[in-house]
Order: sequence, then C-alpha cells, then structure tokens
Amino acid sequence: MTKDESLVEQLSTDYAQAALGAADRAMLDYAVKLTRTPWAMVESDVEALRAQGFSDRAILDIVQITAYYAYVNRIADGLGVGLEDYWERGDTPDA
Repeated sequence: MTKDESLVEQLSTDYAQAALGAADRAMLDYAVKLTRTPWAMVESDVEALRAQGFSDRAILDIVQITAYYAYVNRIADGLGVGLEDYWERGDTPDA
C-alpha cells in the first residue's frame, strides 16, 4: 500500500524502530500486546488509543483484525498448513 520501501523494511524488521507517527505506534503497540499477552489488556490500553484520536469503531476494528490474524494463524499452525513457496522466497504472488 505504501511506496516507501524503507518504511516497509523497517516495519518488517522491527516496527518499534520504524519512523512512525504517535498514533500508528500506539496502534501497533496495542496490537502486539493483544497478540502476546491478551490477559494483560486493561482499560488504559483502550484509553491510550482514544488519546491518539482513535474512535471506538476504529479500536474495535484494530481488535477484530488483530484477533482474526491470531485465529487464522492458530488454525493454520494447528493443521500443519505450510506457507506457500513465494513467502519463503520473499516474492509476492502473481496477480
């Protein structure tokens, strides 16, 4: 979606080191916490997103997308589904 290859590289290496605005960093921090330690989520996590200008609808979208990716990855892992060859090569699929 972005034409900024440097940003894409930064995000794929370590988003915490990427040149992001405060709202994007807050969103990614929230998604990482929700993914890694969902039991540790507290109301102040949502408030931090609101403080960055995210609406309740946007926060719901962030939660649903994060949860969907976790769900799909666990299904694939649980069934032993492997990556397509192009992911391991770093290529993109043909459109």
